[in-house]
Order: sequence, then C-alpha cells, then structure tokens
Amino acid sequence: MHAQEQINLYIAELPEWQRKLLVRLRQLVHSTDEEVEETWKWNSPHFDHDGVMIGFAAFKNHVAVWFHKGALIKDTKKLFASDSKTEAKGMRGYKLKEADVIDEKAFVDLVSQAVKLNQSGVKLGDAKPTRKALEIPAEFQQCLETHEEAWKNWNKFSYSHKKEYVEWINDAKQEESRKRRMAKALEMIHEGLAKNDAHKVS
Repeated sequence: MHAQEQINLYIAELPEWQRKLLVRLRQLVHSTDEEVEETWKWNSPHFDHDGVMIGFAAFKNHVAVWFHKGALIKDTKKLFASDSKTEAKGMRGYKLKEADVIDEKAFVDLVSQAVKLNQSGVKLGDAKPTRKALEIPAEFQQCLETHEEAWKNWNKFSYSHKKEYVEWINDAKQEESRKRRMAKALEMIHEGLAKNDAHKVS
C-alpha cells in the first residue's frame, strides 16, 4: 500500500474531530511547499522534504504534529507543547485537543522553517540546548551586589559554578544553616573561589 493510501486510511478511521484537524493540517503542510512527500514511518503519517521532517499522530484526547528538528525552529507564537521525552531528542510537538483551533499562519511558518532547515542540511547537533535560567535567592543576590569584589567575581563564574552555590544554599534545611552557607559562600566568592575549590566549604 502506498504511503498516501495508508495515510488516507489512518485519518478515515479517526473520530470526526480528529479527522478534521488532521485533514486540515495535512493540507497546510502541502500548501507550504509542493515538494513535500508523504511517507509512512513508525506506524504513523510523515512528511519529508530532503529527509524526515514532520510526523502526525492521533491520541485519545489530542492530535499531535511532531517536528523532527523542532529544537532549531523559532516558535514565536508558542505552539510547541512542553514534553521532556521528545525535547531530549530535539523534537518539538504541536498538540491540539477537540475544542482547539489551528493557528494556521503560525503553523505554516513552522513548516516553512522545517523545510528550509532540511534544504540547508542543518543537523540537530547544531542546536544549542536551552538552559534553564538560574534562580538566585533574592537575599543572597542582595548580599552579592552589596559586596563589590564578590559581585565582580560572581559575574565571572561559569553557569555551573554559580549553580553549585545556589543549590548548596537552597539545600539548607533550616534558616540558620541557610544564613551560614550564604555567609561562607560570600566569603569564598570574594576570594574568587568556586564552591568545591580545595574542599574549603563544609
């Protein structure tokens, strides 16, 4: 059976609300670039252009569109849903429930970017992983900012060195212990020392 026939059958067997969404999403993918090819991979519809690009799937309560190089796509309208399993692989998913309406303009933009990425030969390894912003305890940040040398050294530290200090302070079980750790951290940072330098922090 050809991929197009498999996809037709797959969509036809879905509940009406899912069928309508996938039919329209399918149309939008093809309207973005006429050279997109339909394929059948991993038991679901896929759309390729110079390699694997997009996959569709229907679940009990939603339908999903997976962008295989989603980590490299600028999602300005925030269509992508958070999913740690797929994000770890560089993929991103657009999920729609029964009452949802497709943001067609934004979706077409995502598809267009996906096409260009494949055409350019960019690989997922070229993506720089997004790093969670470090949440510094307000009291500790205030202490740092009021000590010129410590603040200067803090801003020279790598993300990982800052994170070690922040986690150490946040792990304190009692307020008294927390304050002692902040004081010790401030002392070490003033000297330009990382948290684990020479095991000087206990």
